Amino acid sequence: MSFSYTGRLPCTYPGCPFTFKSQHGRTYHIRSTHINSNAHSELDLGPDFPDLESTPDLTQAPEQFRGQWIGHPYLTGLPCDANGKFLPPGTQPAPRAAHSATPDDWSPFESRVQFLVGDLLYRRVEMSASNVDMLMDLWEIFMDGSGVSAPFRSHQHMHAVIDSSPLGDVPWQCLTTGFSEDITRDAPNWQQMAYEVWFRDPNEVIRVMLDNHDFSGQFDVCPYIELDVNNKRRWANVMSANIAWNHCDAIAMSHTDTHGAMYCPIILGSDKTTVSVATGHVEYHPLYLSIGNLHNTVRCAHRNAVIPIAFLAIPKCDRRYDNDTNFRKFKRRLFHASISAILQTLRPGMTSPVIRRCPDGHYRRVIYDLVAFIADYPEQVMLTGIVQGWCPKCTASPNNPLAASGPRTGALTDQLVQLLDSKTLWDQYGIDNDIIPFTADFPRADIHEMISPDLLHQVIKGAFKDHLVTWVCSYLRLIHSESQGDAIIDDIDRRIAIVPPFPGLRRFPHGRRFKQWTGDDSKALMKVYLPAIVGYVPDDMVLCISAFLDTCYIARRQHLDEDSLKTFDTSFSKYLQLREVFRTTGVRPTGFSLPRQHVLTHYHSLIQDFGVPAGLCSSITESRHITAVKKPWRRSNRYDALGQMLKVNERLDKLSATRSDFVARGMMPDGHRPPAGTSFLHSHLNEHSPTNGNQDDSDEDEGPVDDNVLGHVVLARSRAINYPRNLQDLAAQINEPDLPILAQGFLADQLHLSDESMPVITSKVNVFHSAVATFFAPSDPSGIRGMRRERVRSTPSWRGTGPRRDCVFVTEDDEVPGVRGLNVARISLLFSFIYYGTVFPCALVEWFTRVRLDRVTGMWIVRPDFIRNRRNKSVVHLDALLRAAHLIPVYDASERVPLEIESTISLDTFKAYYVNKYIDHHAHEIAF
Repeated sequence: MSFSYTGRLPCTYPGCPFTFKSQHGRTYHIRSTHINSNAHSELDLGPDFPDLESTPDLTQAPEQFRGQWIGHPYLTGLPCDANGKFLPPGTQPAPRAAHSATPDDWSPFESRVQFLVGDLLYRRVEMSASNVDMLMDLWEIFMDGSGVSAPFRSHQHMHAVIDSSPLGDVPWQCLTTGFSEDITRDAPNWQQMAYEVWFRDPNEVIRVMLDNHDFSGQFDVCPYIELDVNNKRRWANVMSANIAWNHCDAIAMSHTDTHGAMYCPIILGSDKTTVSVATGHVEYHPLYLSIGNLHNTVRCAHRNAVIPIAFLAIPKCDRRYDNDTNFRKFKRRLFHASISAILQTLRPGMTSPVIRRCPDGHYRRVIYDLVAFIADYPEQVMLTGIVQGWCPKCTASPNNPLAASGPRTGALTDQLVQLLDSKTLWDQYGIDNDIIPFTADFPRADIHEMISPDLLHQVIKGAFKDHLVTWVCSYLRLIHSESQGDAIIDDIDRRIAIVPPFPGLRRFPHGRRFKQWTGDDSKALMKVYLPAIVGYVPDDMVLCISAFLDTCYIARRQHLDEDSLKTFDTSFSKYLQLREVFRTTGVRPTGFSLPRQHVLTHYHSLIQDFGVPAGLCSSITESRHITAVKKPWRRSNRYDALGQMLKVNERLDKLSATRSDFVARGMMPDGHRPPAGTSFLHSHLNEHSPTNGNQDDSDEDEGPVDDNVLGHVVLARSRAINYPRNLQDLAAQINEPDLPILAQGFLADQLHLSDESMPVITSKVNVFHSAVATFFAPSDPSGIRGMRRERVRSTPSWRGTGPRRDCVFVTEDDEVPGVRGLNVARISLLFSFIYYGTVFPCALVEWFTRVRLDRVTGMWIVRPDFIRNRRNKSVVHLDALLRAAHLIPVYDASERVPLEIESTISLDTFKAYYVNKYIDHHAHEIAF
């Protein structure tokens, strides 16, 4: 074996002797042999970064954390015993009482199988009672004579076993209230009715939440300031923000017995939701609770970190009272009085610490505090007692929302109410003085301060979908005739419809022609909208929307630092300047008195106060509506459905708490997958077992990863059949005659051979139709550790629509940021072979060439790369792949998209493509 080193690049890894012909060859070697930049290291904050669940005494030696992490000096979250006595440093937590049971004690379930079946049928499948009974009968018939019985005798038996679990048991209670003033005989019906508010003790809910082992390692015990290596502030979770720190200062000064206690910031959220329009507009008003100690990734992953604690009453009346002032006042007062009554059990713990066991098993002295309220704008109006159209955070007039104004606070409101009459308060300050917020009953609570940013309704559905997209359509109809404008809008919809597929991308096969828009629809439209309007609207409109998208994507990150906030301010200022194009073109002649856009002027300070907005977004509560309200309602018989819904929620909490207990006792794996040894079909498949040639291992293209794994790209679990196992025959079948020589060249590079020494591949070749990329992307839907998984496909038949060949980012130079350090390629084939006992997972790719960074869209443009009129292709190691890339055609403004073009062939049809940096947040951070 000979080597040739002349003029070659040496490997930069210490001690590695190999050299390479090109920069990308060296990068591939480093990624495949030494370091894979897909991986996320848990040690990237340095060896001195402390465990937040065993906080040291920062009052003694704060300097050791300077530049990295600084905890609050007084409310430090020190462990104590069950009586509140602080423990010596290093003391291990006492075992949980439930853990004294033997490892095979599955109480109240008889066995692991019984728990898994109950959890599967009740929580995951949501099987009806009659179908559970039928399944158990079939199980008995199938096992007849074996001596093994079905896990449950009936659905009543299954429900009884779940109900008998003492874990997670916080019973529902009923509060009855009504109109408090004297009622006359002819009083309207809404005054004569009694209103029921069903609730759970929030103190007990927090006790159960804090005692959940599932949150261990994703939990902060004290507020902190995080600094990067340049001593610049970083914001992420609630405990990293200013409000938590400042409130702890106030608590420590006024209550010295709280020193050493754990600060527990309480997050509330409420929003009406409709479960049925067809059967009488059935709606509910749930109130949710979470705590700011939990990391944002846990809250966003819907891991029982957001709990429904109440279903508020929704007063109804005859139509003639719809606009009645007294009825409106009553609804608001009932809303605030109900929340105040529900939260009363928390009040003692807001001034004197209570003893609670935490996810790590330690007891701590806990002090409660109302910190944040998640709500959309109509709910914010009701909460803060402001006039519709005004801002809940400042006193800016709706007529001049960008004018200088002061912050709106509870103290300011109280002063103004004492000095001014109701009309002046209403007209000049936007205050409805008939409302006393529930926060008036609790220490340190200010409803105006508690209002948190709401990305979903303010940015995604509000400013983008309801405003910018609507304005573009209005502009097209204004500049052109109505019919011509509609024709252009139809072509924009066609452009959106033929966007190439991408893992997790919601399709718009008929454009935007549907009535019921969800938050997910608006998020999906943001990803593909910008290239679709290029050529049909002025460049300034495209630049305006591009600036807004950049602003939005920065705000949606899971970590923001001082530089990120400066970039956010720059993008938002650019958007405000470019937004004037809609005024000058006549779309918004009266200006921009829009509360949902105005609030973006507060995002800089809101991020500093609450941490990143994604951790307190109303999308969290709206997602919780599905599991806490809508699905339980569908499982009911529709008669007095609320009682049945409460029981469903109670059982779901018991199952979750029971699973968490089994995990804590080591009886189940940490995560939400079935344990090893469970009899599932895929557990019997190995890497080389075949699947049908037209099928993939999974229809799931993407999703969060809760496992503690490093980033990587791996081939699918099963190889595809109906392919030759010989490289030459495979090349002939897939019409890739250069495949053998390309594979040999790839292997020579991997073995660091000279050009004269070409190895021969004689092993069997396995072909795969997909590969799975796992990478750190906490700003996208991810697991509790910030890991995300996506499936990249290269298959000849995808859901009966023809071939699907996804694109990927291929790392060229890890040291060069953005697209300049990446190549874009399209996967033609995924395969592997063995050479002298080593498995080489590979991809045959078609290359794209970077053309330029487009000034208008802010996205890179690439074109297919040709050599002598043939696509430039290579075989690369799978470790060279970073993740999937999304390309969108550069459309010709002079031509409409032909009807025969479909999304499955768009990557074969156009001459140039945008590298879509808006496909997700991770792409936005790397594809610049």
